[in-house]
Amino acid sequence: MFFGLEGVKLSAKKIVYISILVSQALVLNIIESFIPVPVPVPGIKIGLANIVTLVTILIFGLKESLIVVVLRTLLAQLLVGNITAFLFSVSGGILSACIMYIVYKRYSRYFSLVGVSVFGSVAHNVGQLFVASIVINNFLIFSYLPVLMIAGIIMGIFTGLVANFFRKYIKNIEYDSRR
Repeated sequence: MFFGLEGVKLSAKKIVYISILVSQALVLNIIESFIPVPVPVPGIKIGLANIVTLVTILIFGLKESLIVVVLRTLLAQLLVGNITAFLFSVSGGILSACIMYIVYKRYSRYFSLVGVSVFGSVAHNVGQLFVASIVINNFLIFSYLPVLMIAGIIMGIFTGLVANFFRKYIKNIEYDSRR
């Protein structure tokens, strides 16, 4: 099975849903590459594709959101990136999806969807810095973390608000695995 996800049952309906989510995330990722960030700090992005990751967590769960993250990242890097960018993006995306899932499932009585998104955004930055520290063989790059955390909080609030807007529509189309 794909990436050791033997426990994921992929019916035709689920494959269609996941394919739509991957393509939406990919389109948002490509659109985001054309949006200039008004802050001259490298590595800061809006994180539009993370909206789809959060929506996937709401509809399906962790395993499916990891499939969406990996496929979206792989396809985006094949279209516009390189292997190093893939490592940064996939590590941040996987860590972000895992943290958002944990916060959403275990602490949603304390944190809104916006809070869940902020946790994911900050986790994404930590994951990318971890890979960067390995690539350049220097953990001093984590001194850059406070700047990225501030940006992550701001971008996480934005993506969380957008995901929260879509939440009411998601309730109408929730996936039923029995069909």
